Amino acid sequence: MLSLSFTGVLMVGFACMAYTECAKDYTSAIKKSILFFDTQRSGKLPADNPISWRGDSALNDCVTGGWYDAGDHVKFTLPMSASTTVLLWSLNRFKDAYSSSGTLDQMYDMVKWPLDYFLKAWDPTAKTLVAQVGDGNADHGWWGRPEDMTMARPCTYISATEKGSDISGGVAAALAAGAIAFKDKGDTAYSSQLLSAAESLYAFAKANRGIFNASHGLYDSNSEKDEMCEASLWLHKATQKSNYLDDAKTYLDNYPPWSFDWENKQAACRQLLYEETQSSVYKDAVVEYLTTWLPGGTLTYTPCGLAWRSKWGSLREAANNAFIALVAAESGIESDKYRKWAVEQINYILGDNPHDGGCFSYQVGYGTKYPLHPHHRGSSCPDRPAPCDWNNFNSAAPNPQVLVGALVGGPDENDIYQDKRDDYVTNEVATDYNAGFQGALAAIIHLQSKNLLPVTNNKCPCTAA
Repeated sequence: MLSLSFTGVLMVGFACMAYTECAKDYTSAIKKSILFFDTQRSGKLPADNPISWRGDSALNDCVTGGWYDAGDHVKFTLPMSASTTVLLWSLNRFKDAYSSSGTLDQMYDMVKWPLDYFLKAWDPTAKTLVAQVGDGNADHGWWGRPEDMTMARPCTYISATEKGSDISGGVAAALAAGAIAFKDKGDTAYSSQLLSAAESLYAFAKANRGIFNASHGLYDSNSEKDEMCEASLWLHKATQKSNYLDDAKTYLDNYPPWSFDWENKQAACRQLLYEETQSSVYKDAVVEYLTTWLPGGTLTYTPCGLAWRSKWGSLREAANNAFIALVAAESGIESDKYRKWAVEQINYILGDNPHDGGCFSYQVGYGTKYPLHPHHRGSSCPDRPAPCDWNNFNSAAPNPQVLVGALVGGPDENDIYQDKRDDYVTNEVATDYNAGFQGALAAIIHLQSKNLLPVTNNKCPCTAA
């Protein structure tokens, strides 16, 4: 626990302007985040693979490609689609940030990987969608590189008899958002392919409503209305067909969601409905939700100012909601307030926190102090052909491979964090951990380019040179 005197100092706070000793290199952070998603790629890797210690893997999967979910090697379609949709939202809304940071081409390349996977996973003729590749129990009982896997990797499908409109709706949203992004890029053929798949998959989902049977996997969804809402809204953005907007209004829940993450997209539904209608009803719904997150709301705040929702991916939750706040601000909703709060949350992640004497980055590879033992199999292994097994998991040594760009789960409600490989609660990484974080970085870079970066007041600012 922090001493009383130190806590008192922390609570004083410190105001920081951009380009001072408190400034963060958001461009460096976004470049690294893109590399993390490249690290998670499954299948036959391209010749320009930027991750030297990654190779081809899982070439016999029922559908090859896509991303490994986290530190493990299962491909879960629900969080993969959630991550992809958020990333595409950031690209569609803050394309200028990717351009000015020199990452636009890399971003298109990175996000095309899961989109290609979704196109293969959805069979519009058979009306089946791959929901998962791999068995969670068997996968978690083994430690090693994805390139060395030998266990069976069964496929689980959604069909007319095996419901899963939460997953099929989530994929339809990603495909529709992708259609917008690649149309804007000028790749009209690929955009049309994505849109056609999105429309057919949404129609299938709408005709076969129901939550995926979570006994098949490890991701338990409580509802499918949020994914259906996202899908219909991205399809409305892509087509301007009024029936999609009409559908979206029927999927909106009236009560504020617990958070915004892979499982619940109702906060996104509120924001997207406001974007499409400009109705004060949906603007008020966005404000209602974000009020629960800002100081004075229902959340716990750590002594150093992190908005803390859950021990599972505490930084993921803060980063996701920072992204929503920045998108809302860009829409003209409480702009100054939301921008200040969101940037402070990202600054906490990048060093304005007390861990290890301060200036500690929870993004691997950013700055000079960051996690050395993330819960991630591939990065815990030495270069091939050296063996990798549970001995590497139990080793006290840092991961041989630097997992550049990954955001770890994060600290507890007292700002306490342990950099331990066996702590999968606070030290695992995942694609959905990085998605909102990267989206928020893009929004902040956009603000920098417009000279709109707010004055921040982080309670534990990094003051290192």
